[in-house]
Amino acid sequence: MLNVADTLHRWCAEQRPFALATVVGVAGSAPLPVGTSVAVDAEGTAVGSISGGCVEGAVYDLCRQVLEEGPAAQRAWFGYSDEDAFAIGLTCGGELDVHVQRIDPAAHPHLVTALTQVANGGTAAIAQIVDGPADLLGGLLTVDGDGHLSGTDLDADTSHTVTRHAQALLRAGHTAHGTLGGDTTCPEQLTVLVHVAATRPRLLIFGAVDFAAALAQTGRLLGYRVTVCDARPVFATAGRFPHAEEVVVDWPHRYLERTAVDARTAICVLTHDTKFDIPLLLLALTLPVGYVGAMGSRRTHNERIHLLNEAGMTAGQLSALHSPIGLDLGARSPEETAVSIAAEIIAHTNSASGLPLSQRTGPIHHRPLPQDAANHVGGSARVTIPAAETD
Repeated sequence: MLNVADTLHRWCAEQRPFALATVVGVAGSAPLPVGTSVAVDAEGTAVGSISGGCVEGAVYDLCRQVLEEGPAAQRAWFGYSDEDAFAIGLTCGGELDVHVQRIDPAAHPHLVTALTQVANGGTAAIAQIVDGPADLLGGLLTVDGDGHLSGTDLDADTSHTVTRHAQALLRAGHTAHGTLGGDTTCPEQLTVLVHVAATRPRLLIFGAVDFAAALAQTGRLLGYRVTVCDARPVFATAGRFPHAEEVVVDWPHRYLERTAVDARTAICVLTHDTKFDIPLLLLALTLPVGYVGAMGSRRTHNERIHLLNEAGMTAGQLSALHSPIGLDLGARSPEETAVSIAAEIIAHTNSASGLPLSQRTGPIHHRPLPQDAANHVGGSARVTIPAAETD
């Protein structure tokens, strides 16, 4: 869908109905990825491509049919035919599963809002139900750049489940589909395609230490765009941090002042040196980021809190600080500590307890916490459990 976002934004602004054909599954050497769309309006104007030309005529006809005959969504499968290489299909040998539905902008005002954000270079996620019960098929849900539900066609239970899935993909910056529901939180089993317009979330690591090298590798594995920053040029080198996309030599607070952050950004302070930590945390704890954690022993933590209090930080601001950083996994090595920190970031981001699943009851994939139970820095509840103590 987002490959034609500019045109769809204009059509929505003009309240122009259109049919949207979207790739929801690929196999083999299909030329374009899941989420790619063709759109056709009532006048026959078409935009986009889903196959580089192989099946565009058949998809166009299907779009016209959906526009003319009614709102019911349709599915089509296109693949290579061994018997007739000139038959409608992908002569490259791939296979495409295509979902086609009619969209009337007047019935989906939240879609118009999301497309406006995307057209203006912003971040948003648009979830589309492409398989499931007839009354839900084709339903749309949108999540804004801060990860908040901005509109839905779905009932409350389904919205909760789909929103969580969309938020996770938005944080990762990936367009993907998945099967959801079929449990007590959402009785109906659904296939949902989430279209994401977003850069990758940022992981800012301050302190060019061995723990930072391990955390940079873990962060990259989780899909973060990793930056390592340290004021000491002898330590802050690209060779020491091959998994970081950026290694910056600067005082941490000065770099943070000039770099872009958002609600998906995670900040990890690993220096445990007050001359670096205090100016950095005084700034970080006032920013609308998703996570702020600081490494150190209990003694280091207590001294840090004392100095931040003296500098005027409020109890509410300090409550957003994860210190000592990480979950209690008994971590000792840099690699184990990186897993501990990453686990806390994941738990915090998803408003999860961090407890073993064997100690919890109810659904494994739970609903979001009520807003009044959430920490508003990053918009999710905070559970802090000590990690390995490091002086």
